[in-house]
Amino acid sequence: MPKNLQKAETFPALHVRGRPLVLLNAWDAGSATAIANGGAPAIATGSWSVAAANGYPDGEQLPLEFAIENLRRIVAAVAVPVSIDLERGYGADAAGVASTLVRAIEAGAIGCNIEDSLSDGSLRDIAEQVTRLRAAREAADAHGVRFFINLRTDVFFQKGVPHDEAAVDHALERARAYADAGADGLFVPGLVDAALIERLANASPLPVNIMAGSATPPLDVLARCGVARVSHGPGPYAQAMQALQAQAHAIYMPA
Repeated sequence: MPKNLQKAETFPALHVRGRPLVLLNAWDAGSATAIANGGAPAIATGSWSVAAANGYPDGEQLPLEFAIENLRRIVAAVAVPVSIDLERGYGADAAGVASTLVRAIEAGAIGCNIEDSLSDGSLRDIAEQVTRLRAAREAADAHGVRFFINLRTDVFFQKGVPHDEAAVDHALERARAYADAGADGLFVPGLVDAALIERLANASPLPVNIMAGSATPPLDVLARCGVARVSHGPGPYAQAMQALQAQAHAIYMPA
C-alpha cells in the first residue's frame, strides 16, 4: 500500500470518543517537524497561523497556491498524517471546493477542515453547504483515498447567539446533514461549556472536535464528555511568537 494511503487509513482511527486526538496546529514545515518530533501522531495546519506566518490576514486571503505549496513542504518534512485547514474550501461553488480538495490530496494531505460560514462570518445555508460537501466527498472518493473531511460549524461563533441547548440542537441539525453528505468529523470551535459539549458529543453522528483555549475545559473533562479530537488552533503560533518577541526584547531592549 502506498505510504499516503497508509496514513489515510491510520488517521480516522485516531479519532476515539472519550480518548481525544490532540493536535498542536502547525504553520510550516519547521513547526510541523518540531511537533512531530515531540511525539504527535498527526499534523494539522491552522489557517490563521499559516496566514499570519506569511504576512496575510485569515479568511482565504492567503493564496491557495501558497497554501498548497506550504502543505507539500509539510508533508515532505514529516512521516505522520497531515490534515490541512482549507477554510471555506477556496471555491465559489461546489465544483470549486472539489477542485481544491483534489489539489490538497495530490499534495499529500489525508484530511482537511472545511467551515460552514461565509466571508462575513454568517452561517451558510445548510442545503448549500451539503452540496459543497457532497462534491468534496465525491472528489476525494474518486481518488481512492480515505480522506477525512472535518466539517467545521460556526454556530457558536455567531454574534448575539446564546450558547445554550437550542444552539446545540442547531449544531446537531447540521451535524446530521453533514454526516449524510459524507463528512467524517464535526469541528465546533467556540463551544466551551462542559455540559453542552457532552450533550453535543453524545448526540452527534460524527466524532466531535473542540478548540482548546483559555476557557475550554481541561483535556480529562473533554474526554469524559466524549470528545474525539482537540485542536489548539492559533495558540501554538501565538505562544511561539511571544517567546521569540521576549527573546528579542531581552537582547535589544535589556533592562
